[in-house]
Amino acid sequence: MKKIIVLLLLSAPVFGQQFTKEEITRWKNQAKQVTIIRDTWGIPHVYGRTDADAVFGFLYAQCEDDFERVEMNYITATARLAEVEGESKLYHDLRTRLFYDTLQAIAIYKESPAWLKRLCDGFADGTNYYLYTHPEVKPKLLKRFQPWMPFLFSEGSIGGDLESISVNRLKEFYGFGEVVLEPEVVDLNPEPRGSNGFAIAPSRTANGNALLLINPHTSFYFRPEVHINSEEGLNAYGAVTWGQFFVYQGFNEHCGWMHTTSQADVLDEYLESIVKRNDSLFYRHGTVLKPVTLKKIKLAYKEGDKKSYKEFSARYTHHGPVIAKQDEQWVTLSMMVEPMKALTQSYQRTKAQGLEDYKKTMELKANSSNNTVFADKHGNIAYWHGNFIPKRNTNYDWTKPLNGNDPETDWQGLHEVSEIVHSYNPPNGWIQNCNSTPYTLAGKDSPNKNNYPTYMAPDAQNARGINAEKVLQRESSFTLNKLIRAANDPYLSGFEELIPALISAFETCTDKQLIAKLKEPIGLLTSWDRSYGIKSVPTTLAVYWGQELRQKISSRIPPGSDQLNIIHFMATQSSNEERLDALEKTVDGLQLDFGTWVVGWGEVNRFQRLTGSIHETYNDLKPSLPVGSTSSFWGSLAAFGSRKFQGTNKMYGYVGNSFVAVVEFGKEGVKAKSVLAGGNNNNPLSKHFTDQAELFSQGKFKDVWFYKKDVVKHAERTYHPGKK
Repeated sequence: MKKIIVLLLLSAPVFGQQFTKEEITRWKNQAKQVTIIRDTWGIPHVYGRTDADAVFGFLYAQCEDDFERVEMNYITATARLAEVEGESKLYHDLRTRLFYDTLQAIAIYKESPAWLKRLCDGFADGTNYYLYTHPEVKPKLLKRFQPWMPFLFSEGSIGGDLESISVNRLKEFYGFGEVVLEPEVVDLNPEPRGSNGFAIAPSRTANGNALLLINPHTSFYFRPEVHINSEEGLNAYGAVTWGQFFVYQGFNEHCGWMHTTSQADVLDEYLESIVKRNDSLFYRHGTVLKPVTLKKIKLAYKEGDKKSYKEFSARYTHHGPVIAKQDEQWVTLSMMVEPMKALTQSYQRTKAQGLEDYKKTMELKANSSNNTVFADKHGNIAYWHGNFIPKRNTNYDWTKPLNGNDPETDWQGLHEVSEIVHSYNPPNGWIQNCNSTPYTLAGKDSPNKNNYPTYMAPDAQNARGINAEKVLQRESSFTLNKLIRAANDPYLSGFEELIPALISAFETCTDKQLIAKLKEPIGLLTSWDRSYGIKSVPTTLAVYWGQELRQKISSRIPPGSDQLNIIHFMATQSSNEERLDALEKTVDGLQLDFGTWVVGWGEVNRFQRLTGSIHETYNDLKPSLPVGSTSSFWGSLAAFGSRKFQGTNKMYGYVGNSFVAVVEFGKEGVKAKSVLAGGNNNNPLSKHFTDQAELFSQGKFKDVWFYKKDVVKHAERTYHPGKK
């Protein structure tokens, strides 16, 4: 164990090594092999001689647009957050290090095939060359990027499975009493996490070409819009998670892929029975005692102006690390830890040439957090619900912690891709997933729930999924513009049950004063068509009232309720008095904040970008734009999660639609349109900080320049990395 500690300490200084003359010469030579063309929207189109050259330029361009986010993603991935933000982040770092560490990443890098190692080298070299050519940029921590870092951050969903682990539970087990954690804030009206993906078959399009909607819902500015090319066949456009060298959600000239957050069961907790013999710890597994593995983890943290350290004794069974204690048993967690496969799959799918090729990347079975909606130039559309799905004994309830003593609860390998919930070219001609159940993904032609174990797709239906089915079913001749309209359909199915419940409560009211006060608002809601709009007063009333009612009865909503069950509970288990009281408070609150309760939705629901900081601030006195869409909780396909912030009366969007694209795969080539929240550059002084904001707020899209002749025609700046 002492050897491990020494190695960990020895590995630390590489973060701060100085750049050598040999490195700088090599970077300058490689930069000559790379051309970056910024189009009139500031989007980088990176062209390299090799894939590695393209990655070199790709990371350089990302750093130009937002080095802070690139760096913070790797500070988090390397478990060094406490070195920047202090002791309260120690258990966030411990959570990461229980599963991933730098020594593991270095070993994987060394074992990587030559092609992947070259890409990782390009990643590090491009980032370091940016730092060398921009001495005015002062990193928070990482003064040098290493080629093994991508193996700590190999899949585009930041946090992913790790975020399911409670840092408070970790502290209870491994804790030092003096460490003060940041409080876990409970949002009583949380914005649903996830995304939308639509694939339209040629049978339902105007010109016989397959179409794809790429619509991630993330925190704003989580991913920029990019284009990366090489002479070795790389030509991918879409959204990249800052600091990664693969397009996460996007398309190439052959096919496109959209990832939505999956609820497929990919991790399990086990209750371990611990036995102490002499000075050693064991755990029961069947009829034998197995030794508990010990791993020393030493973490640094910022303490004032100095760096301090804490050492943890991490414990493991064959199921995984111990993450908590429950009564007298330890809780371990099994999850996917396949950095090599995950990074390989994430990159190789960007070069897929159609459905059969894409299936080959899926065979790596290393995408644990995503569903995939797919379309290609051959007219294929497809869907996979998850990818990494452990085989399990169906006699057990996998929604609860398992008995770690019982060998029958162990995973039994992975399901083949052909065994997971999927759909290829359904007869209805469309596929949709809005983080909803896959058993409605293609209407009547959806997969049969009875053919799959429950752990494969426990996902519930939601308001977006209901609306998506209606929108896709009613159109038989889709175009790119019609697909944009479908993606922006304003109907809010979440209020179908709620508004009648409110009207019913009003009809039973005997309080004459309250009746007089609420008569006009009720009249507007009664005649409302359940569609949002910038000028819609009923939308304002409905959303504010729904938020107020949900908060009022939140303590009674059963824990773990899915979205539709919460809405149903609100509609059926709230009293008439609670419903009317929530509306009265809504009217009074609007009157207080705006001088009248008659307020159009766009007056209170705003888009604003002021500073470019990771934690943005908002100000009612500064310019902002009206937005018509709402939280996806109410069924808004174009999600716009907004809320009040400190010192504001208006609600400002911070999560939801971020990068959105529609793509047509024709035999003559690809056509696409897109829009990005705000703009591609994080510098408030840049013209590309908010140049897409007006389009975004209006649900409009710009043309995508995919082919080089079009990129050149719309070029704003052409240069090699390192050139000002």
